Amino acid sequence: METEQVMNKGTDKIHLVDETAKPRNARGKPWVLLVVDDEEEVHAVTHLALTGFEFASRPLEIISAYSGAEAKKIMSERNDIAMILLDVVMESDKAGLDVVKYIREDLENRIVRIILRTGQPGQAPEFKVITEYDINDYKHKTELTREKMFTLVYTSLSAFRDLMALEANRIGLEKVIEASAQIFELCSIEQFTQGVLEQISAVLFLDQDAVIVKSIGLTAHSGDNKLQIVAATGRYSDCIGKEASEVLDAELYDLIGQCRIKQESTLGDTYYIDFHVSKDGEEQLICACCSEPMSSQNRYLIDLFSKNVAIAHDNVRLLAEKKGG
Repeated sequence: METEQVMNKGTDKIHLVDETAKPRNARGKPWVLLVVDDEEEVHAVTHLALTGFEFASRPLEIISAYSGAEAKKIMSERNDIAMILLDVVMESDKAGLDVVKYIREDLENRIVRIILRTGQPGQAPEFKVITEYDINDYKHKTELTREKMFTLVYTSLSAFRDLMALEANRIGLEKVIEASAQIFELCSIEQFTQGVLEQISAVLFLDQDAVIVKSIGLTAHSGDNKLQIVAATGRYSDCIGKEASEVLDAELYDLIGQCRIKQESTLGDTYYIDFHVSKDGEEQLICACCSEPMSSQNRYLIDLFSKNVAIAHDNVRLLAEKKGG
């Protein structure tokens, strides 16, 4: 979508025609920015300043709230907001500060980046606000030029992305540790593999939203000459246990088939499929896709994870054979 500026005759007010500053060539799910201000002109100027913005090959979607109460409602209903530009004085002198407390304390959301913007610094002194409220920056509306706005949004989204990756990494580690403690129980291998997969997604900053086709991760292994998904993220997260041929995109499935025929891993501009054969001849493939070319370091990490999962599978099978024998 594009943002247009429409000037009403006889007035200097700018009215917003569209609410997404999304360049045509951007890929992936938009980063969501919530603008909270009771002045329509502030929303319009923010849209115009951020027209064409993108970060990590993903565009920016801007949504609007015109009061603290509306902002609270939006935040209670959505979990995809990365950043908030928040006015202080709206329906009350402390409406914005009340929103901050609601987000951090009631919703317990510590990850969203909150930047306070105020046109009346005396109403909320910077030192007092910074020390008493969990915000990430404090700006006067007059100091945010187009260049400074770009810098502010870029750095805020970078911090948000890193925090989300750390959180995903923490969850993945918990699953790996829990499964590793029970690694000799047959039921734990799937949990271990899923945890490893989430670690990969976190390390590589892979998007895990179901609607992002190019930001997926999955782990599959073959049995009876068929591929079965044993762990998955993104759009395939509900496909665990199903045959790969039934749920994977045709292009991805063909790439996996080529790896099996050649008995080797393959690397493309935005994907890497790691191929590994266990001691008993079972094939295992880890496929990771992202919006940017994958570095050699990231390919190494995927290969290392793949080997660890294969070792875990081998240990479980050995234990099962001993119990059965």
